[in-house]
Amino acid sequence: MLNINEILSILPHRYPFILVDKIIAFKKFKFLYAIKNISINEPFFQGHFPKNPVYPGVLLLESMIQTTGLLIYKSNINQNKFMYYVTGIDKVRFKKFIFPGDQVIIESFLRKQKKSFIFFDSISKINNQIICKAKIICVNMQKKFKSN
Repeated sequence: MLNINEILSILPHRYPFILVDKIIAFKKFKFLYAIKNISINEPFFQGHFPKNPVYPGVLLLESMIQTTGLLIYKSNINQNKFMYYVTGIDKVRFKKFIFPGDQVIIESFLRKQKKSFIFFDSISKINNQIICKAKIICVNMQKKFKSN
């Protein structure tokens, strides 16, 4: 549904912190599915278990958070008035390792909104097997515009 150029137009992140490659499914206020392709060309593989490279769990978690951010943006949740920030990550469970050549499907689901907080469930899968789960909490904050 969205390619990397469209994702770059939404997320404020840039290399090396753009960790979502493509959006493949979306339903407003419900869910968003994204793809992250894992390549041996990533620079961190030189130092992260170089004889047996494993994708860092914190980067997978960041991919899940970026997928959640894309769901917020694509659902158009007050995007002109507010900025959204992660305020909590709960019940993170890593179940399997990720290796170069893997393709990760990241699913983010909007659970509920309570005042300025939005609660999400996020799941990452490889070949339909769950590799990570997390509950992500975001808060919206009034945008502050710089005056000239």
